[in-house]
Amino acid sequence: MPLTIGTAGHIDHGKTSLVRALTGKDTDRLPEEQRRGISIDLGYAPLELADGRQLSVVDVPGHERFVRTMVAGATGIDLFLLVVDAGEGARPQTHEHLAILHLLGVERGVVAVTKADVVDAETLELAVEEARELVPLAEVVPVSARTGAGLDELRAAIAQAADGVEQSRTDKPTRLYVDRSFSLRGIGTVVTGTLRSGTLGAGDTLRLEPSGRDVRVRSVQVHDREVERAESGQRVAVSLPGLERGDVIRGDALLEPSAYPVSYRLDVALDELEPIADGARVHVHVGTSNALARVVRIGERWAQLRLAEPVVAARGDRIILRAETTLGGGVVLDPAPPRHRDVERMARLGRGDVAATIHAPVRTDELRHVLDGDMRGVEHVGSWVFSPVWRDELERELRARIEEADPIDPGVPPPAEPWAAELLPLLPFERRGAKLYLPGSRPSLGARSERGDALRQELQAAGPRATKVADADLARFLEVSGQLVRLGDGYAIGADAYETAKDVLVGEARLTGEITLARFRDLLGIGRRDAQLLLERFDGDGLTRRVGDRRVLRRAATRTPSS
Repeated sequence: MPLTIGTAGHIDHGKTSLVRALTGKDTDRLPEEQRRGISIDLGYAPLELADGRQLSVVDVPGHERFVRTMVAGATGIDLFLLVVDAGEGARPQTHEHLAILHLLGVERGVVAVTKADVVDAETLELAVEEARELVPLAEVVPVSARTGAGLDELRAAIAQAADGVEQSRTDKPTRLYVDRSFSLRGIGTVVTGTLRSGTLGAGDTLRLEPSGRDVRVRSVQVHDREVERAESGQRVAVSLPGLERGDVIRGDALLEPSAYPVSYRLDVALDELEPIADGARVHVHVGTSNALARVVRIGERWAQLRLAEPVVAARGDRIILRAETTLGGGVVLDPAPPRHRDVERMARLGRGDVAATIHAPVRTDELRHVLDGDMRGVEHVGSWVFSPVWRDELERELRARIEEADPIDPGVPPPAEPWAAELLPLLPFERRGAKLYLPGSRPSLGARSERGDALRQELQAAGPRATKVADADLARFLEVSGQLVRLGDGYAIGADAYETAKDVLVGEARLTGEITLARFRDLLGIGRRDAQLLLERFDGDGLTRRVGDRRVLRRAATRTPSS
């Protein structure tokens, strides 16, 4: 089971020298680091244990100016190697590094009391005792990187600490946070990082976030050796053809496509070292990224972090919050939440009761980032999840709208939402055209009955003359029921009168082969306007065709008017 161990401790306490003595590799690779004799950036080396296991070592800088770099290196490690100078004892960065390890959930490790060869026995004993009080659950081993004294005992203590580390990352989607990127002649851009979960091999297609670029893996190395597939927990170097060095930076993430959200917000359960005020501006360390954010406090224990730039996170990830110093940390409850200040929602997410946070429909694939298991108490239909309460509320709302609808057309438009096509069939309504209706409902005049009777009498009295109808819905209803025919400009004619006019037109046109507006007007004894409206309706119904100032019959001359 591949594991990563990270160093921690104050500047000049001998972390890099100890790593060199344990691994044979100098992790200070930068010229400035070698000139100044201090670590500035992260360093990496393989550590062989007596039983044949190989651990990856991340060596972090100890200076207070580089705590952010230390956090980037500590994120994702499985156990710690805390280094304490026998002559100086615990110093400020010793305590801050320990606090960061605790916030990251890294509880197993070993304390190395270094430079044991340059202090007397009494001083060494006091330093060892102080270290035991500082980290009661860790084994404390006095060592000398210069003479090699205690190195075998330290390796054995590390092996014993590694035995107690539990991992459950292999079955999760591939995720690697980039901590270095560089270019090599003939190879191109190479990125390195600790494989947080999943596996990684040549030929894999991954997504580089937050830029959203698809990349192909050319080759993978683990501590300078090419491997077919790297496993979670290993330090890897990944060759990515087609990328320039500047296209990828520390904090970017290589991911299985669509497996993790990219978000400007994180819902977290806080773990404060110092009080963090609502609205505070902080640096949020997620993976190897470092983003500015505003803290929105929600209740006593929770916060939503609203970030200045997007980050990649997963439910359960540990984060660090810093300003000038480390303020605290937190556990990610939701890596892509909506904007809210809902205390109950936070409490439910903290309990893992994701179903209780769902009301209106949510796509199932949007929930995989916050699920710890199967959801109960919600309904699944197609690609959507929603609460039964929401479904009942929607049914009541639509039913109320239908009851308020005009009885002439007792339907309402359906919700224009992405879920409508899959979810509306669950409800007890009929879809007719573009509207929803109660089953079996039919149009009726309702309160317009008297107006309908009056209009029918008026049309009957008017005969072939057009009558202006102000109520368009009433006219439409009577036309559908076969009682009138609508003409242009809001006019109408009774259905019987329309058929009479039609018979007159057809008879004349068949006799003479054509009919003019004036002849039609005279035959019916009506005005020019009414004759024009009727002829235009006949044209629209496909009965006649206009040729100049005359009408001729179409072949389908007997077709009845359309509704």
